[in-house]
Amino acid sequence: MSHRGQELRSGFSTGTAAAAATKGALLELIGIRCFHEVEITLPINGSINIPLYSHRLANGVGECTVIKDAGDDPDVTHRAEIGARVKWVTPSGGSEKLHIKGGEGVGRVTKPGLPVRVGRPAINPVPCRMIKQAVREVLKSAFRDFQDDLDVEIFVPRGEEIAKRTLNPRLGIIGGISILGTTGLVKPFSHAAYRATILSGIKVAKAMGLKEVVFSTGGKSERYAERELSSLKEEAFVQMGDYVQYSLRQAGRMGFEKVTVAVFFGKAVKIGQGLPNTHASRGSVDFKKLARWTLEESGDTGLAQSVADANTAREVLKHLKAANALRVLDPVGLMMLKALRKHAGPRPSLEVMLFDFSGPILWRSESDSH
Repeated sequence: MSHRGQELRSGFSTGTAAAAATKGALLELIGIRCFHEVEITLPINGSINIPLYSHRLANGVGECTVIKDAGDDPDVTHRAEIGARVKWVTPSGGSEKLHIKGGEGVGRVTKPGLPVRVGRPAINPVPCRMIKQAVREVLKSAFRDFQDDLDVEIFVPRGEEIAKRTLNPRLGIIGGISILGTTGLVKPFSHAAYRATILSGIKVAKAMGLKEVVFSTGGKSERYAERELSSLKEEAFVQMGDYVQYSLRQAGRMGFEKVTVAVFFGKAVKIGQGLPNTHASRGSVDFKKLARWTLEESGDTGLAQSVADANTAREVLKHLKAANALRVLDPVGLMMLKALRKHAGPRPSLEVMLFDFSGPILWRSESDSH
């Protein structure tokens, strides 16, 4: 969060764990003594030291595992063992010398609409970049280069069992968990005590005499909002996570003149549906309702059917963009404003900024004072 005084303990993502395991495994492979921890460069800035659970070299394969630590977030992958096996292989002749694969316990994508294409292991783009960065750092420190190709296989013992407690099966990710993370760290958004952290952020903004507070659902949407609202002080920005109703109610009670909410498409739809909490365990995107709005706004029955059959909000947005039908965002934004008004009460003016995943604003409301 932007404000100071965070009391809940942050952890690190499965992507960071995979990168650390890769680094440890590669150190074993090239014959460098592997200590009890490795340093991993984070995607945005800074680095983190990750303890290693096991590491060894056997039959030309370096192997290392890490115990994932989710901090105070009750993540189902907390304390999961995440590992990497690395080995040199005959060059494929392609331009890419590093091949990242999914082993046991890592899911495989079978449906569209996710950041990873169908057929690939469920290792998201940022973790892939972190794994590549870890490999580059090891080779650079050892004054080595790719003489052959390098296979990196990420594996998760018990991953298939853990995945049953996630949304992966519904999303079409089969056989294991996903390797995730956009910042490399895990902040305790879904922990009940996080409400106290949100309240602290709102109180800081109020104590500084700020008249406007800007809620976002995470670090990425907050950065995009900060870009658009650069005249506001840092303390005006508070990450509410999934706690929409709670955050809006507190802002309304404290008498802020304006509340801006910055979200991505999936969260916008959930808020518009009236969900007080947007966590996956509290409710999912209503694709049938989205399809009705699509038909009303576009008159395109084929597009409406594609929306109804979609697997994720990301996939819906892809369909809407391809059909040049972003006017469907009008009812989403307006329903979102209506729900936010119900949560915030009559006083603050409300504004919504709906961002594309890559950063541009897709829809922005006029300031609503009623």
